[in-house]
Amino acid sequence: MNTELDKKFNDAIERASCTSQEFPPDVLLLFYAYYKHALGENPKLQLDHSHKAKHLIKAFKMNALIQVKSLSKEQAKEKYIALVNKYIPTKK
Repeated sequence: MNTELDKKFNDAIERASCTSQEFPPDVLLLFYAYYKHALGENPKLQLDHSHKAKHLIKAFKMNALIQVKSLSKEQAKEKYIALVNKYIPTKK
């Protein structure tokens, strides 16, 4: 089913994928969490204690996913679209 929300979401994904902008880590985590939740993906982030930096990154990703888990897929799509609109202006 291809609703108007899905079209806007796919357009937002395209804009986010094509940008060369750099974002603060907290914004990147929001992009990640809304995107994954909107697609219904629930990645199993297993914490690997062999490398502390990777462990920290996975912990932040897990925390971001936990923070958005109460949203519906539609709400996550709307939040993702709003985030893209805020940080990645459309080209005219």
